[in-house]
Amino acid sequence: MKLNLIRFAAMAIITLLSFGTAHASTLNDVKAAGHLKCGINTGLPGFAFTDDKGNWNGFDVAFCRALAAAVLGNPDKVKYVNLTGKTRFPALASGEIDVLSRNTTWTFSRDVDLGFTFLGVSYYDGQGFIGRKSLGIKSAKELDGASVCIQTGTTTELNLADFFRSNNMKYEPVPIETNAEARAGYLAERCDVYTTDASGLAATKSTFKDAENHMVFPEIISKEPLGPLVRQGDDQWADIARWTLNALIVAEELGVTKANVNEKAKGTKNPEINRMLGKEGSMGKMLGLDATWAVRAIAAGGNYAEIFDKYLGTKTPLGLSRGLNALYKDGGILYAPPIR
Repeated sequence: MKLNLIRFAAMAIITLLSFGTAHASTLNDVKAAGHLKCGINTGLPGFAFTDDKGNWNGFDVAFCRALAAAVLGNPDKVKYVNLTGKTRFPALASGEIDVLSRNTTWTFSRDVDLGFTFLGVSYYDGQGFIGRKSLGIKSAKELDGASVCIQTGTTTELNLADFFRSNNMKYEPVPIETNAEARAGYLAERCDVYTTDASGLAATKSTFKDAENHMVFPEIISKEPLGPLVRQGDDQWADIARWTLNALIVAEELGVTKANVNEKAKGTKNPEINRMLGKEGSMGKMLGLDATWAVRAIAAGGNYAEIFDKYLGTKTPLGLSRGLNALYKDGGILYAPPIR
């Protein structure tokens, strides 16, 4: 009996060690492949879109470029995988992608039940509605009986049901899978209104030729903390991806930009800058990277503010103000843990 127990314990230990090894090799896999597999949207202005040369750009794309720069030394070493609301989670779970950076809401069930690790919040958002001014209404609370275009496989489905239920209203759902379908369906008047994250509504409206004839209703009916995520079971990879995001936020707070990061990497009077950029301490070694991982991440596209302003800000077609996504010292709620 004792011998059998010992054998069982030994087998259990071997199984656990094998499981840990199998799920703790993402960094090695990425290095061996020579590129990062990044899951992004099928197309969403400001967040993930192609330029006239077919290159992917956008707020979510910029994170993957920063991560590739930190790990592989080159922000261009990314293989982008276009995913819908339905296909994004199976793609991450199966290992088809190394990281998902696709305007995805951090929720309890996705974190716990689906077995993903969210890396932080890159964009604080909330769900809203867009409709034609010709409807003659000014509030989402006047939508009783309306038909609503909604993306399947997203948090917006449950939020929509909760909103109408709590306001004693009925609606007719018009399910679609991608933002492009939603835009086409809404413009073709398959539905009265379209609902998604407010940032997505701004992105969609920015493509309308008659944008002045449409309005985003004032109600925000949910909290949508958006951010990148990875599979559970590989703490090292989660740490690398998480602190890449954190470094972009901390860089804004400390005044480190794409233009000055290489100069500041030579040394400053600020200990946190020195630690982040590898002049002091051993932060890179703790992650399994070299000392200048954060230098490359920031140099890839700039700090958080530079990325936000380039793709989403008030001077872009989306015209979004920072709002909650401003740094805590500037009236928002954005900040990252200290690098120390």
